Amino acid sequence: MKNVKPLISTEELGLKPDFRGKVREIFDLGEQLLLVATDRISAYDVVMNEPVPGRGALLTQMTLSWYDHFGDDLHHHLVHADSRELPAPFAAHADRLAHRIMLVHKADRYDIEAVVRGYLAGSGFADYTSTGAVCGHTLPDGMTRCEKLPRPIFTPATKADEGHDENITESQAADIVGAKAFAEIKEKSFFLYESARDYAAQRGVIIADTKFEFGVIDGRLALIDEVLTPDSSRYWDKELYEPGREQDSMDKQILRNYLAGLPWDRNPPPPALDPAVLERVADGYVSIFRRLFPAQVEALQW
Repeated sequence: MKNVKPLISTEELGLKPDFRGKVREIFDLGEQLLLVATDRISAYDVVMNEPVPGRGALLTQMTLSWYDHFGDDLHHHLVHADSRELPAPFAAHADRLAHRIMLVHKADRYDIEAVVRGYLAGSGFADYTSTGAVCGHTLPDGMTRCEKLPRPIFTPATKADEGHDENITESQAADIVGAKAFAEIKEKSFFLYESARDYAAQRGVIIADTKFEFGVIDGRLALIDEVLTPDSSRYWDKELYEPGREQDSMDKQILRNYLAGLPWDRNPPPPALDPAVLERVADGYVSIFRRLFPAQVEALQW
């Protein structure tokens, strides 16, 4: 990704988004939305000052690769991802928007994060060490950091437009979205995680956990936003995996681990980042993509 010209904001192109997220900028086109993934990167809900060139394109292409992988087993919001087929004024910037865009159907979003965990890591490990459980799931005594769980567990979280998402119990999640929708979301989340986990394992990669977002399109449950990217998932090298310690991540945890060693209170403004850590993040993202979907990476010439 070193030769990719970074895109920090679509405002560089004279475009004004209707909504600006930490990474994606969204344009309301009436019945559809245009999602543009920039090269911004955030940690602890704070956007860093420095971008990772090409990161937005990789996140988008990895999502599209997983969409293709699941095929008809996955109902999602994508209309197309061809920047050359965009209407004005976006068509004039097709080259700069290439690989970064998804034109999607609007959905009625469910306001929960659908999180599936296969290993005891992150906030799940912190919860376990203090309570012996993770989001209401009681686990065996004596488990260690990053240990594989007896079976995957569903640990939903609130979906916050501002501030931090918070882990909640299954019962609380069902109260938010309704019992019927919750059951369907949980079932689909397990299917997607377990299918992706098995596919990745054959390629020497562990997917420790991941999160999905769902909504309703034309009365059907649909996956929305990114899926199984290094931003939304923990990816570990299977050969280097060793329970009982923090793993050598290939995802955004690289940045989080770096920031944890700095005298920073996780509030704006963010600290200046060493270019070397940004390079490690980029290398980790490309490494995952190359191992899972080598043909797509080669097509992007990364």
